[in-house]
Amino acid sequence: MDIPAGLSPIISDVLQDASGDVIRHGYFTRLGGVSEGIYEGLNVGLGSRDTPQRVIENRARVASWFGQPIEKLATVHQIHSPDVFTVTGNYAGERPEADALVTATPGIVLGVLAADCGPVLFADAENRVIGAAHAGWKGALYGVLESTIDAMIALGARRETITAVLGPSISAANYEVGPEFVARFLDINPDYARYFSPSVKEDHAMFDLQGLTAARLKAAGVNAAITGHCTYVDEERFFSYRRTTHRKEPDYGRQISAIQINRAA
Repeated sequence: MDIPAGLSPIISDVLQDASGDVIRHGYFTRLGGVSEGIYEGLNVGLGSRDTPQRVIENRARVASWFGQPIEKLATVHQIHSPDVFTVTGNYAGERPEADALVTATPGIVLGVLAADCGPVLFADAENRVIGAAHAGWKGALYGVLESTIDAMIALGARRETITAVLGPSISAANYEVGPEFVARFLDINPDYARYFSPSVKEDHAMFDLQGLTAARLKAAGVNAAITGHCTYVDEERFFSYRRTTHRKEPDYGRQISAIQINRAA
């Protein structure tokens, strides 16, 4: 199967070192796709108003990077929940409402979409179990990370051999929130004040979603890291919901982060 030129996924050294040849992953950018206009590049968002045929072609390109047909690319209808979908060898293309996927089946590509929210890829190469989670503020706060780890353990993973890496997402320097947002977090845990810093706008704060996500992963007992990329500032490589909102554009594209257990030789 030919791999289209131009794809430029980010590879985490931490995840690669933990996975070896057993697992392949990529945090895909917007480079290398066929979409045009405000969706220019590798827009994989079925919920966007992009031309459907272009979205499907972009998804096929991602699958082919893993050596798979598009039918092996598993995604979910993301709803900012803590819910996890377990993908088996009988996967038939369903997209249930959930925000994470796990599998122990080689050859299935798990993908989560984002455009500022946090894409987290999980790997346990020793026990050959993987996961992928879409962690916006709701998911990170209400447990999608922990739910993904629990679902991986149910498939045979062990907490101490799971590595999880947060990919490109909005940084604290570009995530301004209002007082109601801050209060929601502090009501759950006053210690979460550490993830907010003063904004130049009165009664507002800057929110460190990346820091919160990494801390939740570490507290859950897995090896955790971040790639450190900010989707808001790097327009050439990333779609950004917040950037689109500030520009009052009508819609936005979504990039994908994906992971696969390689088939045994």
